[in-house]
Amino acid sequence: MKISTKGRYGLTIMIELAKRYGMGPTSLKSIAQSQNLSEHYLEQLISPLRNAGFVKSIRGAYGGYVLTRKPSQITAGDVIRVLEGPITPVEGIEDEEPVKRQLWIRIRDAVKDVLDSTTIEDLAKYREDTEPDAYMYYI
Repeated sequence: MKISTKGRYGLTIMIELAKRYGMGPTSLKSIAQSQNLSEHYLEQLISPLRNAGFVKSIRGAYGGYVLTRKPSQITAGDVIRVLEGPITPVEGIEDEEPVKRQLWIRIRDAVKDVLDSTTIEDLAKYREDTEPDAYMYYI
């Protein structure tokens, strides 16, 4: 399965809103600028997230978007399904021979488990400097 820019940028929106959860609305313009993304594209992505009930808009000079639930109650899987559709590694699993069908089902279930067990709060709290220096060599 390949997650398109819709899913990736949708997660970016949700992560940025989670980082600012409880601090008032956040504009898409500020997210677009901080992440170097197209504001117009983010505007297209926020609509399905709003329709799914994950975000709501606040009008006015200091308006923007806020999460409707705690970041710990929204998973990456929720966001990906809204923007990308069902999580499946291949089309037509039911037409595959049994051995391959089982493989595709195991792959699908593994991906779903990761996405559904990772909350937006988890992603918002992650910091790059917590990554071990896997490729850093000191001389």
